[in-house]
Amino acid sequence: MRATDLLIVGAGPFGLSMAAHARHLGIDHVIVGEPMHFWRAHMPDGMYLRSECDWHLDPEGVDTIEAFLHTRGMTPADATPLSRELYLEYARWFQARKQIEPLRRTVERLETGGDRRFRAALDEGGTIEADNVLLALGFAHFTHVPGEIASLLPADRVDHTCDFVDFAGVRGQRYLIVGGRQSAFEWAALMAEAGAARVHVAHRHDSPAFTSSDWEWVDPLVDQFVDDPGWYKRLSQEDKDVLGRRLWSEGRLKLEPWLAPRVQRDAITIWPNTRLTACVESGSGLAVTLAGIGDAQVVEIDRLILATGYKVDVARVPLLARGDLLPRLMIDNGLPVLDEHLQSSVPGLFMTSMMALRDFGPFLAFTVSARASAKVVGQALRRQALASAAPSCA
Repeated sequence: MRATDLLIVGAGPFGLSMAAHARHLGIDHVIVGEPMHFWRAHMPDGMYLRSECDWHLDPEGVDTIEAFLHTRGMTPADATPLSRELYLEYARWFQARKQIEPLRRTVERLETGGDRRFRAALDEGGTIEADNVLLALGFAHFTHVPGEIASLLPADRVDHTCDFVDFAGVRGQRYLIVGGRQSAFEWAALMAEAGAARVHVAHRHDSPAFTSSDWEWVDPLVDQFVDDPGWYKRLSQEDKDVLGRRLWSEGRLKLEPWLAPRVQRDAITIWPNTRLTACVESGSGLAVTLAGIGDAQVVEIDRLILATGYKVDVARVPLLARGDLLPRLMIDNGLPVLDEHLQSSVPGLFMTSMMALRDFGPFLAFTVSARASAKVVGQALRRQALASAAPSCA
């Protein structure tokens, strides 16, 4: 059994950023997880990020992507668009610079602790007891498959994009990608480049425009969380909706311009303003019916790929479902209710990344928020430590 002040579960961007900041603050901590596992296992080779080079991981602003590029004799212009491979190299460099050594294990169960507030049971045995826990779990547990689509599809012929990242076997095959955002178009490009015979991309709306997104307005709002963590919570619902629509228009209604020539090829067919209405076995493949504005179209494919995104449901997190904390959590439409410092209704249990969307807005779905998230949690932990150290009045 190991004891610590802070247990960080997850070693992706949010977890690594928190570990770096905890070290900077002198907070005893343990980080558990395979570094950047989701990025390595659930994103394909050849992928490019929508992140800018200023979306680095260092809350102290020292070990930035730009500093990493400098060690390689590169500038941000040389690295734009930022590839998944280069970003993973940066994450390794950052981890080494900050002396972050994750425990490469899995937390199987999180529950009420013994001498400390929480006890985490690890795979292959062993436990960690912690006064505080930060769940920095990212996207892995929250793949979204709309019910109306799932009911039509044969389970053995369908993959979500996060599980279909090895394109070695696509040559000569026919695919339908359901979805109309960046991932749908980028998967189509990568699959066609890997030799797929035909890739159809179908979505219920107009196809997004190939035009550069404007992210400059996002950074100041994210940075504002550090000095005023509750600013988003205090907004009216109308103002929250305005921000949500603006971020949606930049991130979902636009596609990166560098992607345009890669999808404008004979092997790729785009079906805007259509929905999947039927799917039946046809020979060795599938006949899929797409209904749109005009006559319905039937396309012959071998497999379906769902680029239908992610939706948080805390009950789907295994380490919570197996423990005793889930009944104590306040949950709103699948999302945990958090205070101004990312703390849940269970004192000492913090949650970030996608699980913070309800109270910190859509910004927390983007890595640009990792630094601010770490600082916000760090503020709460420092106040907690000061309160514990203060002499009590007799």
